[in-house]
Amino acid sequence: MCRFSVFVTVVFCLSVSSALGADNRISDWSNQQIEELSGLYRDFHSQPELSFREERTAARLAEELKKVGAEVVTGVGRQGVVGLIRNGEGPVIMIRTDLDALPVIEATDLPYASKVKTKDPKGNDVGVMHACGHDIHITCQIGTARYLASHKDEWRGTVMFVGQPAEEVGGGAEAMLKDGLFTRFPKPKFALALHVDAALATGKIGFKAGYILANVDSVDIVMKGKGGHGAFPHTTIDPIVQAAHLIVDLQTLVSRENSPFEPAVVTVGSIHGGTKHNIIGDNCRLQLTVRSYSPEVREKLIEGIKRKAKAAAASAGAAEPTIELSDWTPATKNDADLVERVVPTFRRVLGEDNVIPVEPSMGGEDFSQYGLAGVPIFMFRLGSVNASRLQEMKKDGKTPPSLHSPFYYPDARETITTGVTAMTAAVIDLLKAN
Repeated sequence: MCRFSVFVTVVFCLSVSSALGADNRISDWSNQQIEELSGLYRDFHSQPELSFREERTAARLAEELKKVGAEVVTGVGRQGVVGLIRNGEGPVIMIRTDLDALPVIEATDLPYASKVKTKDPKGNDVGVMHACGHDIHITCQIGTARYLASHKDEWRGTVMFVGQPAEEVGGGAEAMLKDGLFTRFPKPKFALALHVDAALATGKIGFKAGYILANVDSVDIVMKGKGGHGAFPHTTIDPIVQAAHLIVDLQTLVSRENSPFEPAVVTVGSIHGGTKHNIIGDNCRLQLTVRSYSPEVREKLIEGIKRKAKAAAASAGAAEPTIELSDWTPATKNDADLVERVVPTFRRVLGEDNVIPVEPSMGGEDFSQYGLAGVPIFMFRLGSVNASRLQEMKKDGKTPPSLHSPFYYPDARETITTGVTAMTAAVIDLLKAN
């Protein structure tokens, strides 16, 4: 297994070098640094922390940024890290990484797999795993900082390295902005971020202008009834029947009220009602996730959910339901001009065939908050599973484990090399020295 991994890495490095042609200085440097960067990655992976608890992770990132000469401030938005590398007059470019992990028990059997256990905010015992690649993101940021700090002759301006907490709960970006990210520190001209893709081969970058990730809303609904004996339903108002009607009716928001050219998702992920076979309870609770891109569709879906929940209650003669919205993450919209400017850089350093347009996702990301704060943003996707492993899965009729799966793991060396090369090249071209 180890000999095969080394072989894959060697082949990958040779293929990248040949694709780069004359402009391979960053990739060559990344390959030289990959042993140490891989060690950093394994450290982050084996010691994950939940949202807003990223004390060790933030401290390690701050330490690495200080080592390369960055001015570092910690505790921004609770656990956030900001590092500035200044290099004369020029624009400010922000690079963001997320720091937090997920309440998932790792099942990868990697030698450096997380064994961390903790309690979640509700007091439940949970495992903790970097199942969304944030450990890769942090490592790529550190690699980029090291290159930029040691090659100041290639760029002019300021690079702002942001380590953001709590992306997984959609609160970290907002917390950092409220704590003065763009007032205590220079407001950037552009903001860049990368995110691993579990189905894209290593060595490849995926890009899209415009919407790439969705609005995400959580909706909690309590349908109210009048409890009683299951043998005498006529003396009750059944909240579970109301909920059943509502679940079916909600699907028409997408299929009959929304334009088929506007993506939308309404999913009932949880329904809880009753305590025993022969008891009709007083209420039934539903939890929904609602996904959209445009503000208009989001508003229409939320209005429709409220309208249909109230209608289901009214039709049963029940009291009006309780409806609460929470955890809103705005849609991530890549700035078209910034994408157009950066993608040719990716193609130059990685090769035309390795930079591909991708479809948008209904997942969510609070990197979007920086765009809403007035900074043009570009998040690109980073291939994280080598082609031979993807082909083997396809041959066996399997799909790659998705992000957030306990079985997901990146081929770290190839992923980091590509991530550092792409991000560093983008920053240098945006801060081109005269």
